[in-house]
Amino acid sequence: MKLLGVEKIEEELTWLYSEWSLTYRVGWHQICAAVALIWEYTEAPELKMGDAYEESFPEVKNTEEIMNLEESGWLGVRGKSKILEVPVQITFYNQTDHVKVSVLSVNEEFSEADYRKFNLSMCQFMDSAEIAMYS
Repeated sequence: MKLLGVEKIEEELTWLYSEWSLTYRVGWHQICAAVALIWEYTEAPELKMGDAYEESFPEVKNTEEIMNLEESGWLGVRGKSKILEVPVQITFYNQTDHVKVSVLSVNEEFSEADYRKFNLSMCQFMDSAEIAMYS
């Protein structure tokens, strides 16, 4: 997975927003597999999905339910990452190679929107999500 860019946005809280490009365009099954992996390593995970007209927050209890979600335009997962130890939101877009990631800037590692530093912090995590798409 390739980091396309990262930007720091200061609102009520400070977030690092980034965009990523997958190696290949992916379909719904691959997206669900990546989200299921991330969901397993997230505290109090929430799912959000939708298309151009509506969005919803499906409640799931396990990864099997994620794999059986009805196809939609995009699927995202958010919560505190047990691996990164910060709140994250990751959104995958169906039939594309595009991924958006937001990380709450609450520690030194995620304090600045420096491309190199952010890539070193996030690349292995994002690559693991992409590999899960093909397992």
